[in-house]
Amino acid sequence: MERHWYFIGIAFFGMVNGLFNQLWLLFALIHVQILAPALLFGSVALTLMFSSLMVSTATIILGGIPAAFYERYVGAKDDSTVVSLWIWLAGTALLTLPAVGNFLKIGL
Repeated sequence: MERHWYFIGIAFFGMVNGLFNQLWLLFALIHVQILAPALLFGSVALTLMFSSLMVSTATIILGGIPAAFYERYVGAKDDSTVVSLWIWLAGTALLTLPAVGNFLKIGL
């Protein structure tokens, strides 16, 4: 399989988790409203979109940590290997499991 399909899958899982994981989205929304109220002009809609983006980014980063450990253990020098991309994809998929129910109920 070509590399860009892995990246599309990873981005898809990050997007689903950022949009449909109500627990982490609420957590990020509350903290953004407290820590940076004037950053987004006090708009709740902009704050919600920014919080969704934060959760999506955190999902992709946290899903990539086991893949980075694998690459460090194997000693990969250049690009990511196919195995590390599968680990990254599986990590983001596991982090997205709490949001899958909302995603299937609401749809994209």
